[in-house]
Amino acid sequence: MKHIAFLYSTFFLLPLASQAAEIPGYAPHSANPILPGYYADPSIVQDGGKVFIYATLDPWGGDTLGCWESTDWKNWTYKELNWPTKKACKTPQSGGSAVWAPSVVKGRDGKFHMYVSVGNEVWAGVADQPTGPWTNPLGDKPLIPREFRPGFHMIDAEAFIDDDGQAYLYWGSGLQWTNGRCWVVKLKPDMVTFDGEVQDVTPTNYFEGPFMVKHGGKYYLSYSQGRTVEDNYRIHYAIGDTPFGPFKEASNSPILTTDKANNVVSPGHHAIFTKDGKSYILYHRHSIPFERKFIGRQTCVDPLVYTSEGLIEKVTATHNGPDFVQRNPKALPGTLTSSSQKNDLTGPARAADDNYATRWAAAPDAKGAWLQLEFTKTSNFSYIEILPEYAWKPYRFTVESSEDGKKWSTAADYTQQPAQGSPITINKNIRARYLRVVFPENVKGSDISLFELRAF
Repeated sequence: MKHIAFLYSTFFLLPLASQAAEIPGYAPHSANPILPGYYADPSIVQDGGKVFIYATLDPWGGDTLGCWESTDWKNWTYKELNWPTKKACKTPQSGGSAVWAPSVVKGRDGKFHMYVSVGNEVWAGVADQPTGPWTNPLGDKPLIPREFRPGFHMIDAEAFIDDDGQAYLYWGSGLQWTNGRCWVVKLKPDMVTFDGEVQDVTPTNYFEGPFMVKHGGKYYLSYSQGRTVEDNYRIHYAIGDTPFGPFKEASNSPILTTDKANNVVSPGHHAIFTKDGKSYILYHRHSIPFERKFIGRQTCVDPLVYTSEGLIEKVTATHNGPDFVQRNPKALPGTLTSSSQKNDLTGPARAADDNYATRWAAAPDAKGAWLQLEFTKTSNFSYIEILPEYAWKPYRFTVESSEDGKKWSTAADYTQQPAQGSPITINKNIRARYLRVVFPENVKGSDISLFELRAF
């Protein structure tokens, strides 16, 4: 095979360079971002001992949503949803925008309710389980059509259920990154019928991405301002006495902003949740290094603290994240090498650093690219885990093993039927010192990138 000959003629070795490791966000074992890949506008559900995160697929959404499931906040499995899809959520009046910004809550009826932006409209879904199957209770109609409020974006709907079980829906944005508006309406028990008039509750510095939480008897409306494509996106908040406000922006708003020196750029469009009695904020921020031409936002989580005066403290955006998301995979130790790399920050060792902000990427013009893991000695392992850059894209490659680096055996072959999802796993008892992932020569180097390659 031609690519095997190429294996021994071109050989790159890149240890975790101290220069790269000193860059904020590039240190090994950094738990933020918590998901491998590019996901924005996250919504979170905790149910039945599991955690589910729903998010926009980046760049700029896709034909469906991203959904991740975990039992421990550390290991996440990508789940494909049957709904929403761009095809299913479309009317003659719909715009061209993809599937964006989900909000999922468990209602008083015990069912799960989703509100999602598709084509500049808000669509509603319902399911008995967090991963579906989902159906549209309105049939083939949106909950909020595109022209519900002409001149504004009908996007970013967020459901809130008060202490008494009453549900509300907040949504709205502006056009051309200006003139954002926030509306709210009470929902009837079916969660898709408006109960009363829609009210404009727009606070100062509002553009999009509303989120409501109640604390200490007060209602905290947090939201995003700025341009997510730039470095000025940020989170503000305002406080009111009722779900309808009026909302007054807090004296210390905004609470989460760009910190370029720390490689945190444009944090925003968030959700607030509690775990073990403490509050946290789930949000997206730009992948690093920040590139205006590439919208690849990643999902992060950090603590959120209320003061005794009823304010929210400024949020410190971290790369480590809270303790409960910090991973410690017990993978076999080894050294990664590769046929090529895109640049100094995407060397092969990046696929073994347990950091989803970093990745190995092949040279854009690479043919027959490969990534090889050499163990310290010949070892027995039974489980291989591969985390691709895009969980929702198909990948063609083979997984091969060897005891001497010369004679290779095929552990898995995805060249005819591509692998998809994350993690991509191979359960097979293998004894080897070398393990490699080899991509066909007709797969573009620019399409080859992995966050992690592990063997257990």
